[in-house]
Amino acid sequence: MDPISEMLIKIKNAGAAHKKTVSFPYSEINYQLAKILAKEGFIETVKKRTASLDSPQKRIVIRLKYENGESKVHDVKKISKPGRRLYFKSKELYFPKNSYGILIVSTPKGLLTSKEAKKLNVGGEALCEIW
Repeated sequence: MDPISEMLIKIKNAGAAHKKTVSFPYSEINYQLAKILAKEGFIETVKKRTASLDSPQKRIVIRLKYENGESKVHDVKKISKPGRRLYFKSKELYFPKNSYGILIVSTPKGLLTSKEAKKLNVGGEALCEIW
């Protein structure tokens, strides 16, 4: 399983189990993705944990956000997969679930939501939808 899918599924499952935090191995793309989720209000906080004696690997720790006892992350959908990459031009970008969710796109300007990518008039690889 690719690291982005693993991270998204861990967040979704932790929310369904009403966990407060979830952690996974550090990668720059996962960290940037988590920062977008925090900025968009799907999670509370994102922290990088450095390697220590307990854990020889850097980790990302996310504090989940709940509203009325339900996780803010209801579901996730991976768009591009290792065997099938999907690219969109700026005009082809969309807003999932009638703008209730977000589409995260990998662009030459970094990871952006579809709204930000449209504003900057850049396209790229669609990574995932979150709602």
